[in-house]
Amino acid sequence: MLFDCERLTLARRLRGLRKNQLAQAVGTTPKAIGQYEAGVQRPEEPTLRRLAIALGVPVEFFQSGRSPVSMDGAHFRSLRSTTQIERDQALAYGRIATDVVAVLERLVDLPEVDLPEYPVSPEEIAGPGPAEAARLTRKSMVERAGPVPHVVRLLESHGVIVLVLPRAAERVDAFSVGVHPRPMVFFNPAKGDYWRNRFDAAHELGHLVMHADAEPGEKIVEDQAHRFAAEFLMPEADIAGELPAGPDWDRLAELKASWGVSMAALLYRARTLGIMTEPVYRNAMSALSSRGWRRQEPGQARPLEQPTMLTRALEVVAGAGSDRDRIAGDARVTRADLDLLVPRR
Repeated sequence: MLFDCERLTLARRLRGLRKNQLAQAVGTTPKAIGQYEAGVQRPEEPTLRRLAIALGVPVEFFQSGRSPVSMDGAHFRSLRSTTQIERDQALAYGRIATDVVAVLERLVDLPEVDLPEYPVSPEEIAGPGPAEAARLTRKSMVERAGPVPHVVRLLESHGVIVLVLPRAAERVDAFSVGVHPRPMVFFNPAKGDYWRNRFDAAHELGHLVMHADAEPGEKIVEDQAHRFAAEFLMPEADIAGELPAGPDWDRLAELKASWGVSMAALLYRARTLGIMTEPVYRNAMSALSSRGWRRQEPGQARPLEQPTMLTRALEVVAGAGSDRDRIAGDARVTRADLDLLVPRR
């Protein structure tokens, strides 16, 4: 069997292990693991089997054959609050997801990638670029005024792969990758917040539309995606006349229900549109905190917008005789990892 050193790195990152942890599990040294991953030395067959067992993958996982897809341009938020191990693990899930998608695309027609591009300079700190990009994107993708009914479904209908990260990577915030063959958006499973997830989806859409060449993680770039999401979900032309100038909680609750955004997002929007003054906004946010509404706002919970494109694709190919075991084998991922990434309905 031809050994692909990059597949060993991928498997280790997928399990969130450091080299020393893997070395301890298989009875070797971190230096040896480093040499295997660098391609300096090939592990002997007994060691290869122990590596496979420790990493929960078949030995065949380490076979060469498929070109790696770069995930270097991933737009992560909260870079300071997550570790490199956690980000590597999340990207490893993204990497195996591209293998699953590649297999599915040979068997079923997924929606064509049809995303607009409106680049905004990463040096534009407070200019109109993000809001203008959001207006043009809405015109291209939504074609209606008012609230966006289902953000995840909208992304999938334009060819974006949307996935929920396995809980092992739950400390990583939502992130997106605009790589070939398809752009991808990943959600954090731990939030469980319908309104925040919709804003996350719009934020990541902003990266895909505006930031093909921007350095991921920069504060200015993240702020631009935030302003894009605000205009995309709460267009100034449609919502400005509805927003209160003060913390009218009943009114904010009504807007939250109809627009599918949090009260915190509505307050932010009222401030950025100049409807609410800065002192009033700050007092309102303090009130949100003191009432415990920063963690959980009042109102009935709603189920998250769930991605369905890949689940539906697996159902279609199953009907044609290719079940999940076969798709997992062809993609060279474990059945367990496939089920984590694309749960059954």
